[in-house]
Amino acid sequence: MANSGNSKVTKYPKNINNINIGMVFFAVMAIYIIISVITYFRRDHIVGYEVMEGALSTNNIYDAVAVRDEKIIESDTAGYVNYFATEGGRVAVGNLVYTVDESGQLLDYLKSQGSEEVSLSEEDLAELRTQIVNFDSSFDPLNFHTVYDFKVSLDGTVQKLSNSSVLSNIQSLNANSGTLQSINYKFAPDTGIVVYSTDGFEDLTLEKMNSAVFDNSTYEKHQLINNTLVKAGDPVYKLCTSEEWSVIIEEDDEKKVQELVDLEYVKVRFIKNQDESWGKVSAYTNADGESFVQLTFTNSMITFCRDRFLNIELITEDDTGLKIPNSAIVDKNFYLVPKDYVIKNNDNSTGVLRVKYDEQGNETSEIVGVSIYNETETVYYLDTDTLRSGDTLIKTDSNDRYTVSKTDSLIGVYNINKGYADFRQISILYQNEEYSIVRSNTTYGLNVYDYIVLDSTTVDANAKSAQESSSASEESSIISEETEEISDTDDSSSETSEDENQQESTEESDNAVTNN
Repeated sequence: MANSGNSKVTKYPKNINNINIGMVFFAVMAIYIIISVITYFRRDHIVGYEVMEGALSTNNIYDAVAVRDEKIIESDTAGYVNYFATEGGRVAVGNLVYTVDESGQLLDYLKSQGSEEVSLSEEDLAELRTQIVNFDSSFDPLNFHTVYDFKVSLDGTVQKLSNSSVLSNIQSLNANSGTLQSINYKFAPDTGIVVYSTDGFEDLTLEKMNSAVFDNSTYEKHQLINNTLVKAGDPVYKLCTSEEWSVIIEEDDEKKVQELVDLEYVKVRFIKNQDESWGKVSAYTNADGESFVQLTFTNSMITFCRDRFLNIELITEDDTGLKIPNSAIVDKNFYLVPKDYVIKNNDNSTGVLRVKYDEQGNETSEIVGVSIYNETETVYYLDTDTLRSGDTLIKTDSNDRYTVSKTDSLIGVYNINKGYADFRQISILYQNEEYSIVRSNTTYGLNVYDYIVLDSTTVDANAKSAQESSSASEESSIISEETEEISDTDDSSSETSEDENQQESTEESDNAVTNN
């Protein structure tokens, strides 16, 4: 019992420095993963864009007013007018254009003779179909009033075609009839294109232009109807006497006006039928400060002789090439290295011989692979990521040396066909606010179907993020190493403490035995 009373229980103190190395490792890994995830979501991801051939769509579409040499022909006789010349067709001097029936009994006379029936030939029907198709292709629901003009024009065409048949019937009838003697035949006084309408703009010129002319809401077109009663002095048709004609547009931008004038000739596309023609440019500014541009043509007048207002497109830049977004374009610096210092190998790889120093400070040399991004007659453009400013290059088979320092910039894009961003130089033909047209099949440039980086800024941003991520990874590694060192120290301290505790326990047991 005494032994049990004198027995002593020794408690070993817990070592607070005893850290689980596994938990430390996983904590460090968790921190690294969190940093990597945050960096990934903060990074601008690279988006590819497939290069295709194309042209720029610029806003060069204008409302234009057609100006021609137009002569209004007035009737010198009162009566019912009947047209026989085709509208939009050319007549020569002395060709029959219309007749005036002073008695108004021609139609009744033809009925009495059984000659009022009219049959249209295939050529006549083709003319009607063409007129209908042209109207359908240019119809604008916002300008519904053109439907009425089309109806009147179509009626006039049908009447004109029927009158041609009637004319042949008249000539086969009795020439001594009193009804036929009241018909006056009217012939063309000049060569030109016949139009059966007037609108008051026949005398319009560039010097008479003002912005009110373009107001379609006030425009009135007077269609000249077949078989209607006219008096002496009334207009009966219009004759366009010259193949030279013009369209006039309004342009408020003085810089744009001057650019057009400097071009002298501009290609014009007519929206109505997609025809294209070259127009000679002239400009005029009226007293109100309104600027107008006139484009003069020497052909196609007969196609648009019935139209006063046209929609046209100015094609000032008609070259086609590779169409790329402006966001992909980057301006990058390169080192200029003389061609004699660049080594070209049989496998089409290139490099330079660069001076280096070993640990003892002795001079040696090394071959550094480089990529060529452009060239002139004397120098190559080499990437700044491979060489450094101040590097000394050695010319092969010579003691000549060159210090890398001169730089120049190139405009280009980043090509990602190989899975990484590689710079490619471009030659811009022309551009607008969103896209550029660049030359294809250049030596160091792009080809159709290449893939490029849509936003060039993401390449630099990702490079910076990669550096930050690398730095973070290195810091994590350092932290891990320091933690392992601390853990090793703690384990050593723990082992030492356990040994000391065990030694103290042994001494206490010995003392207890001695006391007993």
